[in-house]
Amino acid sequence: MNIREAIRARHSVRQYKKEPISAQDREKLTELISEVNGDSGLNIQIIFDEPKCLDSVLARFSKFRNAENYIAIVGDKSLADLNERAGYFGEKIVIAAQMMGLNTCWIGGSFSRKNCGAAIGDDEKLVCIIAIGYGLNEGARHKSKPFAKLCDIPEAEMPVWFKAGMIAAMMAPTALNQQKFFVEMQGEEALITTNGGGMAQIDLGIVKYNFEAASGHRCV
Repeated sequence: MNIREAIRARHSVRQYKKEPISAQDREKLTELISEVNGDSGLNIQIIFDEPKCLDSVLARFSKFRNAENYIAIVGDKSLADLNERAGYFGEKIVIAAQMMGLNTCWIGGSFSRKNCGAAIGDDEKLVCIIAIGYGLNEGARHKSKPFAKLCDIPEAEMPVWFKAGMIAAMMAPTALNQQKFFVEMQGEEALITTNGGGMAQIDLGIVKYNFEAASGHRCV
């Protein structure tokens, strides 16, 4: 599975098999997160075999099941772009996990922060978590707004790279599937902006990662 295939195949999964993540996959994930932390300046942590964080009333209401492994996106509070950075590098891990045969779900609020197993310093913030494991299913594709609602270029006039990036951006998970972003082409780069919302900056980072990974062109 290449990265475009992984973006297309990845959907949010809330119900997982009662199966521990294998030792081999744990090692790969741990190494990946270490590399991502080095690149991002974040303090992302993966917690295995810990059921309390996603055993809250809200998590059960949101239909999470056997979600006992999760990635905690933690970073320095002083980072002006902390939420966007969390989305971008969190999505990098999510897509890599999909390529490994794991399933994931971004979670902004339906978890117990007091029971989160991450180590969080006084100068740090827990932005969100990502459930991870072997899904009971592969999830379902979300509906998307049309190209015309999300960018300023008619589909027929899009360069190949831009269209590939747009398709990947439209597949990106966003809060409540609202897709509050807009993409413009600026030469060989893409300008992606957000229309606001509670998770807007996290969503923006996720969308930027998908666009860049699929198109091979930078987002600004």
